[in-house]
Amino acid sequence: MASEPNYWLAVFNPSTWRTFLEQGAQVVGFRETHWARLQTVAEGDYLLAYLTGLSRWIGLLAVTGPAYFDTTPLWSETPLPARLPVKPAVLLAPETAVPLAELRTQTGADQTPFWTAPLRRSATCWPRNRGEAIAEALVDAQLHPAVRPIDSRRYTRSLRRLTEDSPAPTRRIGGREPSTHTEVQWLLLKLGSDLGLDIWVARNDRGRRYAGQRFADLPGFLQALPRQFDPHTMQIIEHIDVLWLRQGAMLAAFEIECTSTVYSGLLRLADLVTMQPNLALPLYIVAPDRRRDKVLREVSRPSFSRFTPPLKQRCRLLPFSRLRIGLQQAQPLLPHLDPGFIHTLSESCE
Repeated sequence: MASEPNYWLAVFNPSTWRTFLEQGAQVVGFRETHWARLQTVAEGDYLLAYLTGLSRWIGLLAVTGPAYFDTTPLWSETPLPARLPVKPAVLLAPETAVPLAELRTQTGADQTPFWTAPLRRSATCWPRNRGEAIAEALVDAQLHPAVRPIDSRRYTRSLRRLTEDSPAPTRRIGGREPSTHTEVQWLLLKLGSDLGLDIWVARNDRGRRYAGQRFADLPGFLQALPRQFDPHTMQIIEHIDVLWLRQGAMLAAFEIECTSTVYSGLLRLADLVTMQPNLALPLYIVAPDRRRDKVLREVSRPSFSRFTPPLKQRCRLLPFSRLRIGLQQAQPLLPHLDPGFIHTLSESCE
């Protein structure tokens, strides 16, 4: 069984956080002095993004690969060559980020110095129970946002000032997602194309290829989605891993989770359900067989159970093995199959 993830601190200030988002939110850089510590960060761990200046938790970033060393200049003058590839699980606005004081009160840790001292130093590993408490608060804040006013003058001052130890994004992405993610993405796109459907891949994955074949060369590959919803909903939809469509109508949405990091996909689907509660769209979490129990536990979290109906009733689990076997068996019949056959390969999350 795969080990549970560790939680690591990543300190941002308003300026570095804004630039991290503008550069695609895929790589976090640290000072060279953190290199040895980053060797112990594993794929599937999480970075807890803490925003100085406002003293708020603002993001949960899933680590998608090992640390690597790259001296390519960053957006600031500081090299920050020790780097981690990441995939956002939670990204909050400053106004909806979780205040440190509020979280301390909720967890009963007001008198524990550990909550404040390590916040001055990135790449600190937090005890798992505290990391999980912060992660749960971040997930809940994204699903059920509460606006907390910020001191605009303090925020503006922080934008002009860089914290010495704050991580920053690179201009060029050095880390890559596990090849399994790309393979499964390709299988779903190819299947949709073979079924005569239009297909969409997450906007940040549009340049990918598998086995020498570009995603964009598949028949039915869409360059743009029909503008059916408001801009916020469209932004969520455009970052779902794979969509199947027919004549502009969405038939199925797939989120692929290859490691223990199942927050990000569930949150995108949950955001979609929140924004469009009446959207009758089959939602699938596609995951390795060994992660089955993990997915079922995560989709049953209290934050996801507050929906009506609960998210576990809206989503289905599609294990990698069933997808691969089902594709082999269906290959001769593809011209005659209805897209709904994918439902028979999946299982309930309840």
